[in-house]
Amino acid sequence: MKRLRVGDLVQVISGKEEGKQGRITKILADEDRVVVEGLNTVTRHQRPTPRNQEGGKITKEAPIHASKVMPVDPATGKPTRVKVRVGEDGKKTRVGKSGSAIGVG
Repeated sequence: MKRLRVGDLVQVISGKEEGKQGRITKILADEDRVVVEGLNTVTRHQRPTPRNQEGGKITKEAPIHASKVMPVDPATGKPTRVKVRVGEDGKKTRVGKSGSAIGVG
């Protein structure tokens, strides 16, 4: 079970976006990177093409290495480490350091 999932609220723990929070929109597992909504934005210059007649400057989110983000504990609102708890029925759930469940929403 992975510690990060799409939709998780995460906080950046190092780099130029340190301390900012956002939701994960995409996970690039093979590169060990995540795309966080509204963070690490870059400007790309788009040449006009038959599909995109205008072109111009486009701002989009760039991936951040997964080790630079931590899930936010919903109980405390602070970044936390994640562990997996196996219930009596054998179902796995992700829980934070305080014991509260980490999940989407």
